[in-house]
Amino acid sequence: MNTFGKIFRLTSFGESHGRGIGGIIDGCPAGLELDIELIQKDLTRRKPGQSKITTQRKEDDRVEFLSGVFEGKTQGTPIAFAIWNKDQHSNDYNDLKDVFRPSHADYTYIKKYGTRDHRGGGRSSARETIARVVAGAIAKQILAQIGVSVNAYVSQVGDIKLGKSYKELDLSKTENIVRCPDDQTAEEMIARIELAGREHDTVGGVVTGVATGVPTGWGEPVFNKLHADIGFAMLGINAVKGFEYGSGFEGTKLSGSVHNDVFIKTEDGVRTKTNNSGGIQGGISNGEDIYFNVAFKPIATLLKEQDTLDRNENNIKINPKGRHDPCVLPRAVPIVEAMAALVLVDHFLLNKLNSI
Repeated sequence: MNTFGKIFRLTSFGESHGRGIGGIIDGCPAGLELDIELIQKDLTRRKPGQSKITTQRKEDDRVEFLSGVFEGKTQGTPIAFAIWNKDQHSNDYNDLKDVFRPSHADYTYIKKYGTRDHRGGGRSSARETIARVVAGAIAKQILAQIGVSVNAYVSQVGDIKLGKSYKELDLSKTENIVRCPDDQTAEEMIARIELAGREHDTVGGVVTGVATGVPTGWGEPVFNKLHADIGFAMLGINAVKGFEYGSGFEGTKLSGSVHNDVFIKTEDGVRTKTNNSGGIQGGISNGEDIYFNVAFKPIATLLKEQDTLDRNENNIKINPKGRHDPCVLPRAVPIVEAMAALVLVDHFLLNKLNSI
């Protein structure tokens, strides 16, 4: 499927080395005054060539709105947009036409469709996430009107882990080149990514997401639990291998009496003492911060020789060319934010259907 969401729906289209990437948003409320610069800011955070530790493909990634916006405001009609590709080096991929890259979608696409676009991965390329970032930036603007914000940051690169919770950090300091809001840890992460690049290798890690201001009552009790939909959104991002929210896997080490979140009444309203639940109980938001971790694998494309198969399933060697990220994490931060925002705005609109 190429459509995400139930009420606020995004359908994306395009390939990495095609004419462009774009999307159609249906279900966006009318009358929202769009801040195009905020949308462009998130696209700039995602785009290639932004720093010494990302791929050097040069793309402006300027969004062009084709419909659904008039005099700066949404019309309640489908919003169509496109971002045109300008710096494709398709010839870099000619050697891959009849070769399956290890851990890529090349082999599975051939088995499913009988054909594939070998240029940069075609539809399976992470360049498709541009459409998600545009839609997510619009979702953020809707959420901001009701006091909900979504932020993400890099909390781990390889074995270098930021040993602080989001509450101990100043998330306004996230916008360095690795997008880690702790200066010392950021420098260590940058050095680790640079090492991977020098070795023509790659490294993975973790992006942490935080949503604040989410009111109590968002989410469905059975098949569309809020945390399940967030997990579904995150696991649909390229290179993601794991998702956890709240105490996650660490919570399995605790006894129930320690892990349980106890509600208390304060001057600010009802709160929990620990928030091990990650802001969600029974699939429904409980008014606390929603926080989660997203695990990204090391990028599969390595600029070094590896064993693989060709289209005739012969054992061969591969030594790819091209421009590739040694680590996806810095550019993945706005994608994680976008997907979380899309889920939250959808549940905001769904929740309006539950009462009169």
